[in-house]
Formats: sequence, structure tokens, C-alpha cells
Amino acid sequence: MILEDKTLIRRFKSGDTQALRRIYEKYKNDLLKLSVVLTNDISTAEDCVHDVFLNFAKSINRIEPRGNLKGYLATSLVNRIRNYRRDSARKAVVGLTDADCTVSNLPGPEQWAILSEQLKFLSSAMIQLSNEQREVVALRIESKMTFKQIAQIQNVSANTVKGRYRYGLEKLRSLLNGKVTK
Repeated sequence: MILEDKTLIRRFKSGDTQALRRIYEKYKNDLLKLSVVLTNDISTAEDCVHDVFLNFAKSINRIEPRGNLKGYLATSLVNRIRNYRRDSARKAVVGLTDADCTVSNLPGPEQWAILSEQLKFLSSAMIQLSNEQREVVALRIESKMTFKQIAQIQNVSANTVKGRYRYGLEKLRSLLNGKVTK
């Protein structure tokens, strides 16, 4: 997998746009799932994933093909979502607290999965976690990152990440209380 990613990056650097398309197709679903978990909004999630791939394409000449591309993209996505949250908090408009969220109506397998009953319960529970716990749980489960990798992203110790993960899972279990079955 890493070898294929390195090859795709090299091909894209040399002008092969199909290589970027392959990278996008390979990782878009995983990144979209992670983004939805972290934002709890399909439209925002899609925008953040789009921004990550756009910035990836723009900065390809600075990227060296080493390490885990999926981890790199997931880290970029988490940072993009943090920036989005920070910017949204600054632009918050008073008086719109009762406004409904607009959900994208684009058909596709991602939306079908996201709208399934089990994912609705999980999404509702995930949004009740702190941002830090939600990031840790999503990066660990969805992106299969190690505690050490997550600690680097969050700029905290691995033990802090383990605690956030443990407390996040405990809260999820408590909130879900049998509503989601395997």
C-alpha cells in the first residue's frame, strides 16, 4: 500500500493527473467518514475533504513520498476541521441558534451509509464527546492511527491520548446503551 502511494505521488509530480484521481478515489471515503464523525455535518465534511485534496494537489512538489499517505491526509483533515471550527466560532451570527442544518442531498453510497439508523445513533453520540475525545476516537478507529501518531497531531502525550480514547469510548457506551448493535 505504501509502495503504491509513493508511486502515485511520483507519477502526479511528473504531471500524471490520473495519479491524483487514483489517490482521491483510494482515500476519499475514509476521509469523508472521518470528517462526518468530527463535524457531524455532511456538507461541512464534504467541504473539508475537498479542501484537503485541493491543498494536497497544490503542495505536491513539497511532499516527499515517505511514510503513510492515509495518515498524512487524515492529519491534514483534522487540521482543516480545527481551522473550520475556529473560523466558524469567529463568524458566528447572533440570532441563528434555531436555524436548521442543511444536509446535502447528493446521492451516493456514502450518504446511504451515513443515513443508516446505526450511524445516526453513533453520530448523535459522537457529537456529545469533547472535540479532543472525538478526534482521538475517530483517528484511532477510522484512520487506524496509533496513540503516538495521534499524540503528535494533538500535541499532547500518548498517555493523554489513551485517556481521551478510554473516556471517549466509555461515554459512547453509556450514551448508546444498546441502541447500536453489531
